[in-house]
Amino acid sequence: MTLTDTVKQDLAGAMKAGEKERVSTLRLVLSELQKAAKDGNTDEQAVLRRERKRRLESAGAFRDGGRPELARAEEAEAVIIEGYLPAELGDDELRGMVADALAETGATSPRDMGKVMKAAMQSVAGRADGKRVSALVQEALRP
Repeated sequence: MTLTDTVKQDLAGAMKAGEKERVSTLRLVLSELQKAAKDGNTDEQAVLRRERKRRLESAGAFRDGGRPELARAEEAEAVIIEGYLPAELGDDELRGMVADALAETGATSPRDMGKVMKAAMQSVAGRADGKRVSALVQEALRP
């Protein structure tokens, strides 16, 4: 069963249960998944990661603009979307993957950041935000 099918089933269940916020979020997610499929993008998890990131960025903008109620709504949508993504990597596991990427590329200086990031992001496979990976790589490459 594809992620799109799962979202469709969950949408039907949320509609029956009268969960307005969940219905709204799942409709948006379903629309984005269908749009991506129509465009030939078959990476459903990438679509969900992008949508979660948008919600979190919007929440930050709303907080900065003094609109905490809208920020909470965006964060609630992000939590619903996260439910369809694989669990995020823990810090220790992520540090191990960065160390493996460093060893694999033979990186020794900050100039090797691009090579290490490419190797690390392949092994992370969407289970951690690029900002977290970048911070750990920078930390590891500091002289």
